[in-house]
Amino acid sequence: VQLQASGGGLVQAGGSLRLSCAASGRTFATMHMGWFRQIPGKEREFVAAIRWSGESTDYVDSVKGRFTISRDNTKNTVYLQMNSLKPEDTAVYYCAAHPPTNWGSGVRGGYTVWGPGTQVTVSS
Repeated sequence: VQLQASGGGLVQAGGSLRLSCAASGRTFATMHMGWFRQIPGKEREFVAAIRWSGESTDYVDSVKGRFTISRDNTKNTVYLQMNSLKPEDTAVYYCAAHPPTNWGSGVRGGYTVWGPGTQVTVSS
């Protein structure tokens, strides 16, 4: 599977953006998906993840209640709806795919496929 994220941009604090991650290949529907973000000089951090079936999701505490991850397996796409954005959400956002077994939703090392990032900038 190959991944391509889109939807980043510049938004004012309190605004919203929706990121999309389109996947190619036949295995998307069997893979758990995650979103991570990174700012210069810091490690890439977990943001949100969703099980292959869409039945369960997980979020880092700092985005709970503001971000929503979802997926459409018929379109091979995973989404990250980001509301009430804050300047501290500014980062490059990456989508990633995890094989169907031994899923640790927030464990970066378990994700085997990564897309190029998309920049999200939130101005104050």
